[in-house]
Amino acid sequence: MRNALTATIALLLTGTTLAQSAASITLYSGRGKTFVEPIVQQFEKQTGIKVNVRYGNDAQLVAALREEGSRSPADVFWGNSVGALGELASEGKFVKLGTSLTRNVSPDYLPADRAWLPTTVRFRTLAYNTDKIKPEQLPASVLDLPKMTALKGRIGWTVSYPSFQDFLAGMIAQHGEATTKQWLEGMKALQPKDYKTSNVGMLEAMRSGEIDVGLTNHYYIQRVNRLNYPIDTYFFKNGDIGNLGNATGAGLLKTGKNTAAATRFLSYLVSKDAQTFFLSVNFEYPVIGNILQPTTMRPFEEVSKRGPKIDPAALPKNIEKAQKLLRDAGLL
Repeated sequence: MRNALTATIALLLTGTTLAQSAASITLYSGRGKTFVEPIVQQFEKQTGIKVNVRYGNDAQLVAALREEGSRSPADVFWGNSVGALGELASEGKFVKLGTSLTRNVSPDYLPADRAWLPTTVRFRTLAYNTDKIKPEQLPASVLDLPKMTALKGRIGWTVSYPSFQDFLAGMIAQHGEATTKQWLEGMKALQPKDYKTSNVGMLEAMRSGEIDVGLTNHYYIQRVNRLNYPIDTYFFKNGDIGNLGNATGAGLLKTGKNTAAATRFLSYLVSKDAQTFFLSVNFEYPVIGNILQPTTMRPFEEVSKRGPKIDPAALPKNIEKAQKLLRDAGLL
């Protein structure tokens, strides 16, 4: 009898293990593979849950979700921009998240409706070549950058990059469409070089002397600093839209078939292990506290004070306006 009982328990345990390992979710990721794959692999190792990832940019995946509708295999959307997350939230595609997922996350970047979970924060900034430019030569506000006529033909930007378009949406929210249009026209007159979506390519061009300054996210500068490039970070005055804090984030799709496993994945994204990876490897700021950051990065508390206080919901509301201004200016 005892042997039979032992065999039964072993069979039950084996069955449980098989059931756990058979669990899977489908992730649509607007974040690049280098950002996502190490976290996915670690999650799979810890939980036994298989993650099937479909990569693409935010716009491609948002379009796919709309086309697929209720037939979509996706359980989680992990977006690279607040704009894309806000679009899906406004269409009612996300499950409202419980406080067990959101309670430890910085409220500054959590949408009021808890439709999606912020996973990291990036700050807009100005990169400059330290061999060519001194920080005291740079303007206090990004709105004054078009006045820097000495930099004509020496400025870089990435107008197709989602974070750049979110930055423009933030400018519209803070200063209005007319001011944003005027800023774009002023910048265009300086003949900036457009590196499309390649911030890395832009910083390589800065290193080679093609440009002297470039509008980008802070973490790209941190990465090239490991290679001893003559490039540094310039923040504008406190509250300036040029220092916009912009979150990445993930949401549970209402059409998902594996909600429990998908919820575990979201929970892992804001765990200490995952947040430490995002910071130490990607140089993105964490959305939870008590994470030791590299000494090359300014403290989150300092940088967050430099960023303007803009409701996360304001960016997706203005993203189409930002894109239209870019198209009207012949920049997109």
